Amino acid sequence: MSTPPAPRPPHERSGGHRILDRYFAAAPVLVPLYAIVLAVAVGAVLMLLIGENPLEAYWALARGMFGSTDRVAASLGRSTPFIGAALAVAFAFRAGLFNIGAEGQLLVGATVAAWVGGFALIGDVPGIVGIALILFAGVVGGGLYGAVPGLLKARTGAHEVITTIMLNSIAVLTVRWLVTSQDPVILRDMNASVPRTVTLPDRARLTLLVDSEPPLHLGFLVMVALATVVWFVLQRTTKGFEVRAVGQNPSAARYGGVNVGRTIALVMAFAGACAGLAGAGEISGTTGFLSPGVFVAIGFDSIAIALLARANPFAVIPAAVLWGSMLSGAAIMQQETGLSIDIVRIVQALVLLFVAADVIVRTIFGLRHVTKAAFEQSHLTSGWGSSS
Repeated sequence: MSTPPAPRPPHERSGGHRILDRYFAAAPVLVPLYAIVLAVAVGAVLMLLIGENPLEAYWALARGMFGSTDRVAASLGRSTPFIGAALAVAFAFRAGLFNIGAEGQLLVGATVAAWVGGFALIGDVPGIVGIALILFAGVVGGGLYGAVPGLLKARTGAHEVITTIMLNSIAVLTVRWLVTSQDPVILRDMNASVPRTVTLPDRARLTLLVDSEPPLHLGFLVMVALATVVWFVLQRTTKGFEVRAVGQNPSAARYGGVNVGRTIALVMAFAGACAGLAGAGEISGTTGFLSPGVFVAIGFDSIAIALLARANPFAVIPAAVLWGSMLSGAAIMQQETGLSIDIVRIVQALVLLFVAADVIVRTIFGLRHVTKAAFEQSHLTSGWGSSS
């Protein structure tokens, strides 16, 4: 019986085979892109079923997203908090943790930042010092709040999904009380007609890049820098290697000398700090004050963005820009076509569905399942219900 011929080395294969090899190797990138295509297609079918023209709707949406300089700036401004919140989720993903608490961490960071911004000394120090203090306050507030579920996971085995969901509710209700309370007055600005904190001094506001609606401010560049920091920590530091090791196999990491419990606590604290920085940036750059409900849904949207980006810090940026720009352009679509902005939410939900159920995408587009992607190898799914 003759033995089968050995496979030819990649450099000796035909051009067609090399193209196919590259196509299949790009599957981790192609799956999210194809998921977007499928979501748009299904959204178009839904529009046709209700008697609307999907081409007109999507064209209006596209112009609302990127139709002018102001629309581009507004889309980037709307995307800014999504980047920081999604990085908080993505960083935890790499350690095999499902951080559902980005909304609470974002809100606590923003609240601490707004509180510090109300100090009289903030108006007296140089602007760069005031801004640094406010952003640092957000980092500390979000980091400490993120550390709570991390410590609970490390010490007691309490699952981070449950604890972060509960902490979200605690944060929302506590901040609502702090900002709306009139007896006693805690953070509420009694000179304002609606419940909110005092307005930050002008010198404590992040530089405005484009006066769009919402505005594009220096916080966007801060979030891009944060993505670079997250990538560097994960890929170029010993702690980042430990984080990835815990995410792929906590038992093997423990055997290799990694303190798994401490790593989990540090990961959640760092994730919370990312979200807290995003919250402080919004207070300092966009609104200038904190009002209840300002960050509604950002936390859960950040989960979808992190999944779409496959927990890659740099991929989070375009994923967040896509997400935020769709929300920014939805109003224009509604004005011009009469379609509800809920159709945008439906398309976003379909994107998440196809990314999560990537077997559908792979089957339709003939992609092999590639196991080399770090996100796909993480302990995220197998760790559900475990205490590691």
